Amino acid sequence: MTPDRRPLDLLEPAITRGLVARFRLTTLLGHFPERQLWAAFMFINGLVSIGLLAGLAMLTHTPMVFPSLGPTAFLFFFTPTLPTASPRNTIYGHIIGIACGYGALWLMGLHHAPPAMVMGVDLARIGAAALSLAATGALMILFRAAHPPAGATTLIISLGIITRPQHLAIMLLAVALLTVQAIVLNRLAGIDYPLWAKRAPAP
Repeated sequence: MTPDRRPLDLLEPAITRGLVARFRLTTLLGHFPERQLWAAFMFINGLVSIGLLAGLAMLTHTPMVFPSLGPTAFLFFFTPTLPTASPRNTIYGHIIGIACGYGALWLMGLHHAPPAMVMGVDLARIGAAALSLAATGALMILFRAAHPPAGATTLIISLGIITRPQHLAIMLLAVALLTVQAIVLNRLAGIDYPLWAKRAPAP
C-alpha cells in the first residue's frame, strides 16, 4: 500500500516516527503513545514555523500578517504526501492567490483604499473578494496546483489587509521559507516528500 493510500491514522504520525528513528530517540515510543508524541511534534514545529516567519517580518519591517501560512504549515506536517502539500502546489497556489487578490483590487479601484476592517464592506469590496476567490480557484484547477490555503491568501489581499507590493513579495518569501522547512523536516523523517512535485508512477 502506497503512502498516499494508507488510512489517515497510519499516515498521521509518520513524520514523528521518522524523526524519532533518525535521532535515535526510540525509547520515547516505549514511554509515550504515538499520538501524544505526534501532538508534541506539531506543537513544537508550530512554534518554530511561526518563529521563522516572525523573524522574517522583523528583519524586513513588514506587518506580521501571515494567516494563510498556518494552514499551509498544517498541510506540510499533517499530510505531507498529498499533492496539495507539495512544494509545487504550495508555491504556485500562493502566487496565484497573490496575483488574483491584487488584480481584483485594481479592477475594483481599491488598490489605495483602506482595508475592509477600517472602511467597512461595500459592493466594490464584495466584488473584489468574490472575484479574487473565484479566479484563484479556477486558475488552481487550470494549472493543476490545488492548495486550499491560497484561498485565504487571496482574501487577505482583496480585503485590503496586505496590499503593498513589497509586502506581497515578503509574503511569497515566507511561503518559500516555510516550504524549505517542510522539505528538510520531511526528508529527515524519511518521508518520500518531493523537492518540487511528486513524480507520476511509471506506466
